[in-house]
Amino acid sequence: MKVFVTGVCGQLGHDVMNELKRCGHVGVGSDIIERTDTDYIRLDITDKVAVDKALMEIRPDAVIHCAAWTAVDAAEEEENRETVFSVNSSGTKNIAEACKKLDCKMMYISTDYVFNGQGEEPWQADCKDFAPLNVYGQSKLDGELTVAETLEEFFIVRIAWVFGLNGKNFIKTMINVGKKYETVRVVNDQVGTPTYTYDLARLLVDMIETEKFGFYHATNEGGFISWYDFAVEIFWQAGMATKVIPVSTKEYGVSKAVRPFNSRLDKSKLTKSGFEPLPDWKDALNRYLVEAQLLWDK
Repeated sequence: MKVFVTGVCGQLGHDVMNELKRCGHVGVGSDIIERTDTDYIRLDITDKVAVDKALMEIRPDAVIHCAAWTAVDAAEEEENRETVFSVNSSGTKNIAEACKKLDCKMMYISTDYVFNGQGEEPWQADCKDFAPLNVYGQSKLDGELTVAETLEEFFIVRIAWVFGLNGKNFIKTMINVGKKYETVRVVNDQVGTPTYTYDLARLLVDMIETEKFGFYHATNEGGFISWYDFAVEIFWQAGMATKVIPVSTKEYGVSKAVRPFNSRLDKSKLTKSGFEPLPDWKDALNRYLVEAQLLWDK
């Protein structure tokens, strides 16, 4: 299978490319950054003509669309909003329309931020009770809607609390802060589950090999936790003595974008569809720290 992957300079796209290779598929990666990889092309997904040209030349069997504007707070700034929607909504439409012309599979990576983040019940994969709290969430919802309107069959996979080796994430931030300070304040009223891109990439490739289209939720297993709980486990596994002080979102009070309190995603549709769940998040964290340490030591 030949698979075109967008956003390969990010955490998830990078791991998806590696997983495709491991599984014997042909992966062609793209991003807006200039690179010299033989299996990579530079592509601005907001340029419809360029998107059509690239996909018509490559003629993939499937597209895994990971590219997105993900800087949640920066998305709230007035000067960035047009770009945010251009990338997350219009760019996604360009990809979806090209997939329709080619009659190839499309997988769109979305987020729990399409929901209103209230309550304590996990969000169901087929829930349509959308009410994004911020610009980023609305732009990703627009992307979902355009995929569903353009294609008859598709994969839309919502994820949350992502971490991977190739990019910035909460774990790296905590480790860096913990090296400088004896204490760190972390919110304890936002609840969800972490997602390791290495594990997620395996699932996404498994999914794209099938015809089991639809909406899915995917995070690691191990139950629901707060960011505070996650930070405590990070420092414990990393062997650091940093003390974590739990605070409310209101007490923390530095984010420009409103964050969801409830990022719980119900993943039962995965197993019902025959897909293997991701490992426990604590196990994922341990494997990530081992791999990351090897990079940090270089």
